[in-house]
Amino acid sequence: MGGAAALEKLVPVLLAFGGGVLLARRKVVPAEASKVFSDYAFLFAMPCYLFGNIYASDLAALFNWRAIAGYAAAAAVAVAVVAVAAVARGRREPRAVALRVMAGVQVNTAYFAVPVFITVFGTAAPIFPILLFQVCVLSLVVIALMELGRAGPAEGGPGRRLSRAVGASLATPLVLACNAGILLNLLSVRVPAVALDGAAFVGNSASPVALFALGLHLGGVGLHLRGTTREELALIGFKCLAFPLLTWAVCGLLFGVRGDWLAYLVLIAAMPTPQNLFIFAQRYDVGVDLSASVVIKTSLLSLVLLPLWLQTVAG
Repeated sequence: MGGAAALEKLVPVLLAFGGGVLLARRKVVPAEASKVFSDYAFLFAMPCYLFGNIYASDLAALFNWRAIAGYAAAAAVAVAVVAVAAVARGRREPRAVALRVMAGVQVNTAYFAVPVFITVFGTAAPIFPILLFQVCVLSLVVIALMELGRAGPAEGGPGRRLSRAVGASLATPLVLACNAGILLNLLSVRVPAVALDGAAFVGNSASPVALFALGLHLGGVGLHLRGTTREELALIGFKCLAFPLLTWAVCGLLFGVRGDWLAYLVLIAAMPTPQNLFIFAQRYDVGVDLSASVVIKTSLLSLVLLPLWLQTVAG
């Protein structure tokens, strides 16, 4: 895929995202409304989209175990690198280490990867196995570290808090919709066409609404480059450049992943840090300013680098 073709693929992405930024900056639409749009996309439109597509998918092709194993190995290496770097910089507190691991390794699947994949590839189905891996493995590592470093017995012991947090993660609408699609697919349950058509109608709005919400948010908070610390620069560079390259090397060279799946995995790794980082930071009272800065700046840098990654992996 040439540079011009890559840019053409991203025109809808830039239009929806840029429209949100412009309207927020001009105060035509209040930036605070981004939460309403985000909630609609996350809680309703994306689950509808994923359910219908996974239900209709060939699960044998969707679950490419070599690709999933390769991505898991790359993520494990990335977790180790970020954790060691954090400790080397004097971060001994488990919550501080967990926050930096999440910033450098987890990806924004719901609000960024799904709309980009729909626009570029016409489907977001390849994201589903990685989404489950992120929720069921990576998030559990982060939550466990956060809970272990959390002080006070107000909400029960670490084990009880951890079990509640894990249950909440697995009960998100995205995960429930994906699991429902898999179950009905495996059981060959016939879902009425009118229900699938309805899910597709709502699901088709997920991509532009999510990008518009992200644009509103970034347009409202603004971007301050001068205040970026060296640690923030390191995390941003690792997330947007080192992790995708590491994924390419591990998946392609060590696990022999080729073709479309290698492109999918590299692009997923190139997605920005998820907004959940900021939510975790607030909940566990650690690195709030750092998390906000990394989420915003990786989102912008990932958008800028997307044509380059598209040209590289599809070339």
